[in-house]
Amino acid sequence: MKSRLYILPLLLMIGCLFFIATNRKKGDDYAEKHLTVVLRDIGHQLLLHAKDSSSRVLPIKQINENTFEIAFQSKFTFVSDTLIALVHRRLKSTNLPTEYIVNVIDCGNKELIFAYEVSKKTDSILPCLGRQQDVGCYLIQIEFLRAETLAFSNYLLLLIPLGLIGFILKSNFIKDKKVAENDVVPAERDYIAIGQYAFYPEKNSLKYGTENIELSEREAKLLSIFAVNLNQLIERERLLKEVWEDEGVFVISRNLDVLVSKLRKKLQKDELVKITNQHGKGYKLEVLKEEE
Repeated sequence: MKSRLYILPLLLMIGCLFFIATNRKKGDDYAEKHLTVVLRDIGHQLLLHAKDSSSRVLPIKQINENTFEIAFQSKFTFVSDTLIALVHRRLKSTNLPTEYIVNVIDCGNKELIFAYEVSKKTDSILPCLGRQQDVGCYLIQIEFLRAETLAFSNYLLLLIPLGLIGFILKSNFIKDKKVAENDVVPAERDYIAIGQYAFYPEKNSLKYGTENIELSEREAKLLSIFAVNLNQLIERERLLKEVWEDEGVFVISRNLDVLVSKLRKKLQKDELVKITNQHGKGYKLEVLKEEE
């Protein structure tokens, strides 16, 4: 009798697997087209940052199962920070994998010009920040470290028979088992340490001890730039461009001063964290060392 209880869930599982197999090709085709659009947009935005609005982004090339290449019609220049920010922001706004390696290759001699890795397991590696690359012919290759080939909805279908089997097992073998609320504690590690603050760029927030400090979107953008360029002077023109980029509005220099003033107030709890101004040039986020 007990064996018959498993027949229906097993039949449902077989049906779900058949459905996934017949629909997988359609899902893969859509995912590939969507990825092509996203990668072409990254290339387009990179050219706009190089003040090139006429050159074309060439067709996206798939190097292997997880690696894709962006090529360009003309030579251009780029800042490493801008490339990192563009790729991160564009992939974050989609359902694409968020762990990847980016390689920038010289078209002529095929030498590696710049590379970085975004990964939770090994920690992100972002070298050579703030460097302006020479004008040249570049290929940008993005390798996704965890490519998902099945749509999320397909996995949900498998949960139906698995849930039924789990219900049967629970009713027969683990009726008295309870899951303690404190057994699962989410680890919040996606933050940047700034003195005694923990900055969560994905959440637009700061934490000072147990106190949570909300940031506006522009405040978070500005602090992100400061955080990856700690103790380095950032030019006013660059800050204006990256904080207000692509918004299609006229921005006056005074807007930056007001935004910095607001951010200073939210960082004033730690006396060792300072945003200093070099008149006429730009700003610097400094984390001072405690005096012994």
